[in-house]
Amino acid sequence: MITYYDDRSVQVTSTAIRVDGRAIPLAEIGLVWHRRGDRSWRALAGRGAIGAALAGPLVAAAVGIAVAVRLHRSPTVALAIVGASVLVGLAVGPLADFLFDRLDRSYDRGSRQRELWVRWQGRPVLLLRTGDALRFGRIYRAVQRAMENTAPPRRPDGSPARATGPTAPGPGSRR
Repeated sequence: MITYYDDRSVQVTSTAIRVDGRAIPLAEIGLVWHRRGDRSWRALAGRGAIGAALAGPLVAAAVGIAVAVRLHRSPTVALAIVGASVLVGLAVGPLADFLFDRLDRSYDRGSRQRELWVRWQGRPVLLLRTGDALRFGRIYRAVQRAMENTAPPRRPDGSPARATGPTAPGPGSRR
């Protein structure tokens, strides 16, 4: 048995797909597809908040420099205001790494729900729904690899159960 994907709730092997304790043999799956749900405005708002947090100290530094120039104070006061503004701007450096990492992970997770569907025993069955785009892509690709490497099921007479005639090209057909 080959394991294509394995985590706490999903396991894709060369024999079956297991999701939250429910196992579906690959030989009984007729079709696999996926759907994308609506956008999550919460995820988009989170990205906007991270962007605002990144821009805040830089804007504060620029405002401080503009205020120092506009006040027409002594050069010492102007230099102190500009220095403080630059320090505020530089303070974003260590924070920016953390915020960019969060922003990058938010794009990995995605802003939509994704669903993995299969046709099992003649009915469509929802196997998985997740908002984590990276994890979903790994699982979907594992299912594709498992399905590609699975031998077609056999009928009682020994012939393949999957279509190989004119409707579906077989391994030796040229189209």
